[in-house]
Amino acid sequence: MNQAFNPYLPSWEYVPDAEPHVFGDRIYIYGSHDIFNSNDFCQGDYICWSCPVDDVKNWRYEGVIWRRKDDPKNWKNSPLYAPDVCQGPDGRYYLYYFYGYSGRIGVAVCDTPAGKYEFYGWVHYEDGTIYGKKKGDIFQFDPGVYVEGDTCYLYTGFAPVSYPFFLTGGKPITKRGPVCATLKRDMLTVVSTSYMGVECKVSGKGTPYEGHEFFEAASMRKIGDKYYFIYSSFAGHELCYAVSDNPVSGFRYGGVLVSIGDVGLRGIKGVKDAANFTGNTHGSIVRDAQGQYYVFYHRQTNRHCFSRQACAEPIVINEDGSIDQVEVTSCGLNGSPLRGTGKYSAHIACNLTCKKGGAFYSVFKCSGRPYFTQSGKDREEGPDQYIADMTDGSKAGFKYFDFDDPKSVTITVRGKADAEWLVTDEEGNLLATLPVNGSGDFTAPLSPVKGKHALFFEMKGKGKLDFISFELR
Repeated sequence: MNQAFNPYLPSWEYVPDAEPHVFGDRIYIYGSHDIFNSNDFCQGDYICWSCPVDDVKNWRYEGVIWRRKDDPKNWKNSPLYAPDVCQGPDGRYYLYYFYGYSGRIGVAVCDTPAGKYEFYGWVHYEDGTIYGKKKGDIFQFDPGVYVEGDTCYLYTGFAPVSYPFFLTGGKPITKRGPVCATLKRDMLTVVSTSYMGVECKVSGKGTPYEGHEFFEAASMRKIGDKYYFIYSSFAGHELCYAVSDNPVSGFRYGGVLVSIGDVGLRGIKGVKDAANFTGNTHGSIVRDAQGQYYVFYHRQTNRHCFSRQACAEPIVINEDGSIDQVEVTSCGLNGSPLRGTGKYSAHIACNLTCKKGGAFYSVFKCSGRPYFTQSGKDREEGPDQYIADMTDGSKAGFKYFDFDDPKSVTITVRGKADAEWLVTDEEGNLLATLPVNGSGDFTAPLSPVKGKHALFFEMKGKGKLDFISFELR
C-alpha cells in the first residue's frame, strides 16, 4: 500500500503558497512555483496538482495552467506570486493572481479546474479604475477568493512595518489589516470594500492578535456556519486563523494552525530553539471525502527562502469551532504513522536542528547549518533530495512510525567523517549507535521498540556528511 509523506509532492517539485480546493471529485492545489536554487521567489509559471478527494495520497500533475507572459501587462515577465482559484456562479473557474509589484489583481478563466486559463481582466471599480490604484486603496497583494451565491469576496493585504515605498508604486501598505472587497457576478467589478477587524503589526498591540498579527497570505474558508480567515502572521513561520459570523467583518483571533518550526508547541518559544529551520509559509484548509480536515502549508529548503515545498497535516475542528495547533510531521497526509520497516529518504525529515540553533531563512543563504537540497539544477524528474552538511550536533527528526520491534537500522551517508550517529525516540531514549567513517551504508542493531514513535538521528564527532536515507529491518 502506498504511503504519503511530507513534502507530499515529488522532491524535485517546489510549490509554495498552495491553496487547496475541492472541485468535483478531486482536490486541486494552486500555488506559486519556485525554481530550485533560484535567487528570487516564484520564478516558474503556475502549475497544478490534484488528487482524488477520497485518496489524498495519490497526487497527479495537471500541467501548466498560466504563464507569466499570458498577462498582457506583464511586459517585464515579472514573477507570478501567490494565486487563488474559485468557481464562479456561471460554473467556470476563475484564477486570481498578481505579478511583481504591479499592485493589481489579474483574473483568468477556464471551463475546467486545471485547464489552460485565458486572460479575463483586472479587478476594477465601476468606473474602470483598477482596484488598488484609486486614492485610499491599499497595495494589492496575495489575493484570496471565496464565493457564496452570486457574490465573490476578494481578500488582499500586505502588512510589513517598514517597506521601500517605491516598490509599491507609492500605494500605502495596510496599517489596519487585510481588506475584503465584494465583487459583482462578473467576478471583476468591486461593489464595496471593508476592513475585516484582523489586526496587523501596527494596529495589533494590546489586542488578542498581538504576537500573531496579520502579515500576508489571505485565505477564506467556511466551516459549518462560521467563516475562517487563514493568514500568515508577522512572525512568518506560522499560519493563524480568525473567525466571524460573516465573510466581510467582525473577525476574532482564533489561534495558530501550524508553525513550520513547531514554535508554540512543547515549550518552543522562538526561532532560535525551533524544531526546524523556519521562514515564511502560506496555505489554507481543505476537507476530504471522509470529513477529515487538513492544513496545507510550505517548508523551506536549500538555506534560503526561494526553494519552498508543499506540506500538509491533519487537523481537528473542536466542538466549539476552535482548532488546536498541530505539529509538523513526516507522515502528513498518510492518515496514520509510517510503517516501522522499510527504506526512507532523509528529505522527509520534519525536524532539522544543529548546535548553532535555529534560523529564519531569508534572501541570504543561511550557512553553517544542515539543510535540505538536491543535486544538479531544477528539473521535473529524478528525485534525489537529501540533507546536506550534517556535522557534530546536527539532528534530523522523523515523525511518526508504527513500530513492531524492527531489529536493525541502516543509514546511507556521503562525505568525510569520523563520528557516531545516535538514534533516539521522541523522549531521548537511545535506540542505536552507529559508528560512521566516511561514505557508505552503516548498520547497527536497534533496541526493542513498539507502537507509535519518532526517530531522531544525531551526528557526534568530526567531519561533514550528507544524509541520504535510512532503512529499518
